[in-house]
Amino acid sequence: MMTSINRRSVSWIILLTLFTTFSMAVNARVRVNQPAPDVTAVDSNGKHHRLSDFKGKTVVLEWTNHDCPYVRKHYDSGNMQALQKTATGKGIVWLSIISSAPGKQGHVSGAEANRLTSSRNAAPTAVLLDESGEIGRLYGAKTTPHMYIIDAGGKLVYMGCIDSIPSTDTNDIARATNYVDVALKALSSGQPIEDAVTRAYGCSVKY
Repeated sequence: MMTSINRRSVSWIILLTLFTTFSMAVNARVRVNQPAPDVTAVDSNGKHHRLSDFKGKTVVLEWTNHDCPYVRKHYDSGNMQALQKTATGKGIVWLSIISSAPGKQGHVSGAEANRLTSSRNAAPTAVLLDESGEIGRLYGAKTTPHMYIIDAGGKLVYMGCIDSIPSTDTNDIARATNYVDVALKALSSGQPIEDAVTRAYGCSVKY
């Protein structure tokens, strides 16, 4: 006969199993080589953008938070701006996304986002404001930076970190493998992306 302790243990196991299954289902919303979820967002200038409107072009999604030291590493060094300018110069759409909730680190107004873009000499196609966190959660964005690449057919082909050295030290940039740059070059030349999924590093997204 099952004791009350055993019943409680079984109940906890069932709850843990359900939670794990639910978590896996949530994390399975985006997968490499699957269609990228279509989303609509307002940018820092009040313009609405729909991801599917960019079909036919490669799209980079960059989750960002200007107060995060990992983000500052790539902006203070000019590394992120160089990537943006090289990409957009080739017709690639670069969307920087801010998913920080109101009152949380990194949350900005549209005007503040524009000032940051200007002061850092950044060159995204647009800065999308996702203060509800809906887009970030849909894509499973966990860190800033967290990078995603979508091909011209609307398929997700890369997700993960910007480079191979998870630090805040700008001196590490030169000796790191820049996974985003490598993936974009492979995509443009019709070659497979070898490291299509990497482990993102940085500050947690402030939902």
